Amino acid sequence: MYKFEFFFNLLLFIIFFKSNYIKGENFVTTVSIEKKVPLADPYILLYDGMYYAYGTGAEDGIEVLTSSDLKSWKRTAGTPTGLALHKDDSYGEKWFWAPEVYFVNGKFYMYYSAEEHICVAISDSPLGPFRQTEQKPMLEEEKAIDNSLFTDDNGKAYLFFVRFNDGNNVWVAELENDLMTLKKETMHHCISVSQSWEEVWPRVNEGPFVIKHNGIYYMTYSANSYESPFYGIGCATATNIMREWTKYPDNPLLQNPGDLVGVGHNSLFWDKDGNLRIVFHAHHDKNTIHPRNMYISNAGFKNVNGIDKFYIDPNYQTPVLEVNK
Repeated sequence: MYKFEFFFNLLLFIIFFKSNYIKGENFVTTVSIEKKVPLADPYILLYDGMYYAYGTGAEDGIEVLTSSDLKSWKRTAGTPTGLALHKDDSYGEKWFWAPEVYFVNGKFYMYYSAEEHICVAISDSPLGPFRQTEQKPMLEEEKAIDNSLFTDDNGKAYLFFVRFNDGNNVWVAELENDLMTLKKETMHHCISVSQSWEEVWPRVNEGPFVIKHNGIYYMTYSANSYESPFYGIGCATATNIMREWTKYPDNPLLQNPGDLVGVGHNSLFWDKDGNLRIVFHAHHDKNTIHPRNMYISNAGFKNVNGIDKFYIDPNYQTPVLEVNK
């Protein structure tokens, strides 16, 4: 009985397949394969109900991924090259690192570095193409990386970035109203290596990202080499951007959570529910650095002895990249 049913069902399948094949209805099967998101120095923008992720990884520019839920991501560049920014539209031929994208006055501004020079490009869409009106760095006379925009409550715009004049250390400068021109006379040093956990190798404070909460400026930053398993995230605060920044004494706030190593170069964003989130990268695994992958966790403030203290939840989430085959 069972043998008869098997052969009967097999015969029906063959007839069905042959009939559709003769009609020209070819069968195309799309299999969605999920893997980790291979983005280093990640940044997430929430715009019009969609999340856009940018990061280091592509040889010829900056790629963009999209997600509706922060869990599952797709490559969705709006350009023929598949990149949000291509090197043909930018200063530099290589080393396109650490992009951040902001929507200001109807335009999208991408801050990034190319060949260890800080740059900015503009687009009408978060998917690109981003282009530089003049293909030159923001700071032509010296190398710098990790440029990050911060706009204060009064509308004044600042650019945080990393100079190489004391290892890697964090500086800030005011921006002109075009959001592309540095007021070089305002350049101000913020932080350098100064805590014991930062002294593994070499002298590195980098990847600054600043938010403001109840009148206090909070800067997250990364220390040690990105190649080190002890790369980690610290926090510094200030009451005035152009004055002294004070590091938390209990830094790092995130280092080697769970099975991850090489954790760092984060950015912060608010999700659709208004919750503060943090996105960062980690090494591919404990034995391999590249490709580094993107992870997301919660962040926020806890009242400690009457003071709001910034924290990072070590219980991270692992987003996945959908790849159709």
